[in-house]
Amino acid sequence: MKLIPRLLIQTVIGLPILGAFIFVPAGTLDYWQGWTFLVVFTVSSSLLGLYLAIFDPALLERRIKAGPRAETRPVQKIIMSLAFASMFGLLIFSAFDYRFGWSPVPMWVSILGNLLVVVGLAIDLQVFRENSYAASTIQIMAGQKIISTGLYGLVRHPMYLGALIMVLGMPLALDSYWGLLLVLVNFFVFMLRIFDEEKMLRHELAGYEEYTHQVRYRLVPGVW
Repeated sequence: MKLIPRLLIQTVIGLPILGAFIFVPAGTLDYWQGWTFLVVFTVSSSLLGLYLAIFDPALLERRIKAGPRAETRPVQKIIMSLAFASMFGLLIFSAFDYRFGWSPVPMWVSILGNLLVVVGLAIDLQVFRENSYAASTIQIMAGQKIISTGLYGLVRHPMYLGALIMVLGMPLALDSYWGLLLVLVNFFVFMLRIFDEEKMLRHELAGYEEYTHQVRYRLVPGVW
């Protein structure tokens, strides 16, 4: 419960920053798709954080320590820098798309995009319920074990699957079809992160090699 005020402060600080990445390139506040996405993302991510604050504060503490500076592996510092750049780049490009009307989407598609954002965050919540070791940084913690139940029986990195679904919904929510092209950039960054993460896990986490034979797909079932 002690982390709740910290979450509140982060939300208060982060909300106008996120809003700036949307409404400045959009060139207007008369952008219902931007407001809807801002509310949906903020409420969903805040509820996720509140759940962890109540039921798994240790995991939340590890999740808060995120970003390039928090990574201990040099290659992951670069990858996380690319991840942040591609994520915010997606927001900015989608807002520019709205501003200039390059590829407007129907209202129902925008609503679908917001639903994908919620589904992606809900998948991550389920991952956190199954795996209390799911830190934001690439590391092996004392006592860490292989998790192969639930979503981990479907793909080896379900947390990134949830993030990918969320990213897929973002441009649609913000009224942009062309923004889907930048989702490919995010997918490529996820691939880089997973390749390096699995390199470490194979060497440092007992039983991970056997787990890779049990669960074939890394990120997308039936694809990769």
